[in-house]
Amino acid sequence: MWLSKLTKLTPMLSSSFSTQSFTRKALFVSANSASIQLRPLSQNLPEMDADKSQSKSISEASDRPTDHRFQNVVVMRHGDRIDNFEPLWTSQSPRPWDPPLVEEGKVRAFCTGTKLRSGLGFPIHRVFVSPFVRCVETAVQVVTALSATEDPSLSKYESDQPVPVDPSKLKVSIEYGLSEMLNKEAIRGDLAPKDGQWGFNIADLEAMFPAGTVDQTAERVYKELPQWGESVTGARARYVHVIEALADKYPTENLLLVSHGEGVGSSISAFLEGATVYEVEYCAYSELRRPIKNRSSAAGKFEVMVNRGRTGVSYSLPTSGT
Repeated sequence: MWLSKLTKLTPMLSSSFSTQSFTRKALFVSANSASIQLRPLSQNLPEMDADKSQSKSISEASDRPTDHRFQNVVVMRHGDRIDNFEPLWTSQSPRPWDPPLVEEGKVRAFCTGTKLRSGLGFPIHRVFVSPFVRCVETAVQVVTALSATEDPSLSKYESDQPVPVDPSKLKVSIEYGLSEMLNKEAIRGDLAPKDGQWGFNIADLEAMFPAGTVDQTAERVYKELPQWGESVTGARARYVHVIEALADKYPTENLLLVSHGEGVGSSISAFLEGATVYEVEYCAYSELRRPIKNRSSAAGKFEVMVNRGRTGVSYSLPTSGT
């Protein structure tokens, strides 16, 4: 059964997959009880001012050469989607399979971009985005925060004037392989397009980003959308393949991939042995890192760098001795 503010997923187990159901957070879900607890959005937004004693700003990171000993990949879920807050939206929309963000979702995305800017300790060079509009709208806000010419703030976001950006800081591309799972687990069958035409206008989506940030020359890993009816296991394998393929294609650059909850979960379960992912909040993200010397040398294996729950992704690990 689909809930008005939650969507179903299945637990992601490293090296194996389970068919048990679990829920993906819309705002906040208590994982320890049968009751669902929703907190006000303001209580769950990322902090705009990160602890500067524990992190370096992206401006500082950009002033020094990129550390080519490691490549970093951040995989992020989109912000708050409108159909989880306005139940009648799907019945009134000509594209019920492609809900945009509510305003609070855009704010959350901008705040998360600010958190990434101040807290990662390394610059993002390229951003790859699912063509679903909720992901594009999320990426627009994150890209704006990451490439702003001045430290971004909520007051700048709320201003009538657009936040000035430096388009040379990063480049953005649409990637079909980061799309939502195209099956009834993620999209209700009665909402999917009957003719199989999803109708993504890439030019219109690219036009939403700040001027000069889109790289239209980047070759996509997936040349077209996955086929409707893909299995959950197949979708997870797709996400992992795209992460590795994009990383291999740009081995000396740090990447941000804006995708869906299943994509973020797959990025944990695939690279952290024994991990079982059970919650992915809006704008939650994972951080992967691997050693790499240069473009011509073989890269090492990815490892998961974030602590459980710190970036909105909750997972369990096997207990010692089991």
